[in-house]
Amino acid sequence: MHRLLLTLPLFAVLAAAAEPTKPAEPKKEKPFTPGGIYRQGDMQRPRPTVITPPTATTAPSDAVVLFEGKDLSKFIRKPRKDDKDQSDVPNWKIENGYAEIKPKGGDIDTKDKFGSCQIHLEWATPAEVVGKSQGRGNSGVLIHGWGEVQVLDSYENDTYPDGQAGAIYNNYPPLVNASRKPGEWQSYDIICECAQLDDKGNVTQPARITVLHNGVIVQHAAPLETKVQEFGFALQDHHNPTRYRNIWVRPLHRRDENAKKDEAAK
Repeated sequence: MHRLLLTLPLFAVLAAAAEPTKPAEPKKEKPFTPGGIYRQGDMQRPRPTVITPPTATTAPSDAVVLFEGKDLSKFIRKPRKDDKDQSDVPNWKIENGYAEIKPKGGDIDTKDKFGSCQIHLEWATPAEVVGKSQGRGNSGVLIHGWGEVQVLDSYENDTYPDGQAGAIYNNYPPLVNASRKPGEWQSYDIICECAQLDDKGNVTQPARITVLHNGVIVQHAAPLETKVQEFGFALQDHHNPTRYRNIWVRPLHRRDENAKKDEAAK
């Protein structure tokens, strides 16, 4: 009896050893990420460009700085037809790090053109409230071939919704009114994504614009009927002494999902 008990484990071991070994299951491939080029967690995928982010007083390291408080040399003046001074040199007042519109002095237009990009600027309407509706701190960011992002004192100031601050003028009212009090500095971040076109110039994906007003999304990927792929923009003189500062533009980096793995590994 005792001998049988002692030998049973040995029989079990021998029987197990006699069983055929199952082949290891092949390692499952991870799913592809959008675009179908790289799988999840692929170390051969190109790394995002490293940049230095902005601070309260500096632009991101990959930005084109258009105005940092000293001069408007990156802009061209667009004088009014009835202005005796037809010079293309901006004549807005510059002091304390900002540029203030000279009423009836003319718009100022960027010398550079841009493709899909992020436009950042800060603005302030006059602290002393004069007028109402469209007469309070009226200006605008005129994106050529796209439309106007309205600048206006919209703090406790009623006007038509597609004409208030944060609106795509005469098209889209802002999702919310994120305006600060008159005289306080406000910010816009305007993201312009150009339309995608096929070989025949037909639109396969419309141009879209997103606007953050004081860090709040007020336009979210709003579609626009434009095929323009390169554009400048102007700051509008609408006869009110609105101020601007800290103006920069950075390209909208796209992921290159068509990059080959062997190229990425070089």
